[in-house]
Amino acid sequence: MSSQVVVLSGGIGGAKLALGLSRVLEPDQLTVIVNTGDDFTHLGLRICPDIDTTLYTLAGISNTELGWGRANESWNCLNAVEALGGENWFQLGDKDIALHLLRTQALANGTSLAEITDTLRQRLGIKAKILPMSDQFVATEVETDEGLLAFQHYFVKRRCEPKVSAIRYNGACGAYPLLEIQDLLSAQDLRAIIIAPSNPYLSIDPILSVRGMKDLLRNANAPVVAVSPIIGGDAVKGPTAKIMGEMGIESSAHSVQVHYQSLIDGYVFDKKDANIQSKILGPSLCTNTLMKTLQDRDQLAREVLEFADTLAPTG
Repeated sequence: MSSQVVVLSGGIGGAKLALGLSRVLEPDQLTVIVNTGDDFTHLGLRICPDIDTTLYTLAGISNTELGWGRANESWNCLNAVEALGGENWFQLGDKDIALHLLRTQALANGTSLAEITDTLRQRLGIKAKILPMSDQFVATEVETDEGLLAFQHYFVKRRCEPKVSAIRYNGACGAYPLLEIQDLLSAQDLRAIIIAPSNPYLSIDPILSVRGMKDLLRNANAPVVAVSPIIGGDAVKGPTAKIMGEMGIESSAHSVQVHYQSLIDGYVFDKKDANIQSKILGPSLCTNTLMKTLQDRDQLAREVLEFADTLAPTG
C-alpha cells in the first residue's frame, strides 16, 4: 500500500481533520497544502490565517474556545494599539504577534513563505509537512453589494454581512504550486488526496485556482476524496451556506459534491444528509463528519482513509 496522504485545507474545519490524520498516520506520511488566499498585511505584519490555524492546531496550542488563534493568549499589544488610535478590528494576540513578527522579518530578508512556514512547523514540534499552496501571492477578493472587498475586510471587518455575488482569486493566473507540491502529487507512492471540509469557495477554490493544480489532482496516481463542510443544509462554522445562497447555489452537501465532481473519485458526507444518497454520482461514504471531539477527528480520519483505499484514481 502506498503511504503518502495529502490534504487540501483551509482553516478550522480542515485543520481538525488534518489533526486527526496526523494522529492515525505515521509522522512522515502526511502533508497539508494550505490556502493562502486569506493572507494579508496588517499593521506591517504578514498574516497567514489558515497556515497559522494549521500550525497551532497540529502543535496542540490552538484556542479551541475561539476557534482561531493561540490558547492562553493575552492582548496587551492590541489594547495598546487601540489606545493609541490604531486599528483593532483584526484580533492579534501577543503570542500570535510573535509568529507574525518572525514571518514578516524572514520574508523581508528574502526567505520564501514555504521556507519560513517549514521553519515554524519544526520549531513548534510538528512532524507533518505544512505547505502553502504557492510562494506567489494570491489574494481572495469578494464582489459584494458594497463593492469589491479584500477577503479579510469582508470576513472579519464586515463579519460576512455584505451580500456576495462572486469571488475572485487575484494573482492566481501567475501563481504556481510549489515544486514540492508538484513532486508530491505526481509521486507513485501517493495513497490519497483529501479535500478537507473547508469552505469550497473561500478556502479550497483558491488552492485549485493556482495554475496547474487541478491538472495535478486529475493526473495523480491516487484517489481524490472530498469531505463535505455542509451538514444538514448548513455549515458547521463560517459563511459557507450564506455565500452559497447569495450566489444562487443550494446550500447542501449535494451541491458541494457537484462543485468538486470533475476532480474527485469519492465523496464523504454526513449522516444527516443521508437523503441525498441517490443524487450522489460515484462512490460515496455517509458517516459522522461533525468533529466535536478529538476522538471524532481520529474516527473520521480513519474512515476517510479506509474509504479512499477502496477507490481507484481516475487520473
